[in-house]
Amino acid sequence: MVAAAVGFVAILSLSNMLGRFIWSSTSDLVGRRNIYRMNLGVGALLYLLITVIGSANQTLFLLAAMLIISFYGGGFSTVPAYLRDLFGTYEVGAIHGRLLTAWSAAGVLGPVIVNAIADAQIAAGVQGAARYTLAFSIMIGLLVVGFVANELIRPVDERFHEPTSGRSATTTAGAKR
Repeated sequence: MVAAAVGFVAILSLSNMLGRFIWSSTSDLVGRRNIYRMNLGVGALLYLLITVIGSANQTLFLLAAMLIISFYGGGFSTVPAYLRDLFGTYEVGAIHGRLLTAWSAAGVLGPVIVNAIADAQIAAGVQGAARYTLAFSIMIGLLVVGFVANELIRPVDERFHEPTSGRSATTTAGAKR
């Protein structure tokens, strides 16, 4: 059992690392907004899949978990370029710092909240993987809110961007928004 848990964590770590390379590189081809559309939309569907199948199909569970964690790594590595696309280079460091602070707060509080929900479900008599159904439903809802927010956000007008010499302040060569 311990070896399986260690292997699972190692596979998830590898997925996170690969996601940083794959999704950030793909964002240069398809655009940052499209990558976040996929991360948030497909992520919500994958959490729904995990909620529905539970532990009935371990291979499907593992593949879904790997893809979800790859999105986490991809989102982490893609966000600086996406912020630049949206806000230009002026103050993007400060914006990124605030985003990382929120991200790390969620990284600390998220598992605490999930475990509190799971403990409450156990106390209510819910057993097995079903004790995570409520927590996953909340995650699905948050991903949908993130998807909608991603659709509603608009780039800051270029006149507010910091001037750059010799290239556009809002796009990089070959990148689509």
